Amino acid sequence: MPTMSKSLLWTRIDTAGAEHALADDSHGLAAHGTQLAADPIPYTCRYQLLTDPQWASVRVEVEVEGAGWRRSVRLERAADRWRVTAAEQGDLDAALAAAGHAPAGLPGVEDPDRLADALDVDLGGSPLFNTLPVRRLRLADQAADTSYPLTVVWVLVPSLTVLPAEQVYTGLGPTRFRYASGGFSADIEMDADGFVRHYPGLAQLSTTR
Repeated sequence: MPTMSKSLLWTRIDTAGAEHALADDSHGLAAHGTQLAADPIPYTCRYQLLTDPQWASVRVEVEVEGAGWRRSVRLERAADRWRVTAAEQGDLDAALAAAGHAPAGLPGVEDPDRLADALDVDLGGSPLFNTLPVRRLRLADQAADTSYPLTVVWVLVPSLTVLPAEQVYTGLGPTRFRYASGGFSADIEMDADGFVRHYPGLAQLSTTR
């Protein structure tokens, strides 16, 4: 059942960090949140998300910043096309190199037309965004082992590089589903509203109200 103004706090399992989101799911989803993470270098990520009443994403804005750099990306879907605008201040690649990591590349996407088939956005490291296909497909109401191959707009963090990604969501019951992409898969537990309760290897829901 839709709820309003839900406050969700996840603790990261894979690294030191957390995510706090405020979500209104009374007419699709309107949400904003903040991620804090230590890997690959410490950063803060802030996002705003809006879907239509059918839970298809229509606008996502993300800003990531760390010591000496800041990046942002805005994604908007209209008339079955995505518009992507990105910006950078400072030098993320220099910060990554100083910490012994490979460069991140540029934010945004070279060819937005590659995203045309996507109705969902997946923000790296964020359990909130798994709720989008779960609710859009009514996965909790489907027969167990029903699978849905999807093309999603994948936003990497902290680089904010935007890519199309192939993912598969498989219902495992009212509060469980299997997520798979490439060679990775995880059986994820949800709460009654379709928000992630436990994502093995990524995050655990700490607080909801």
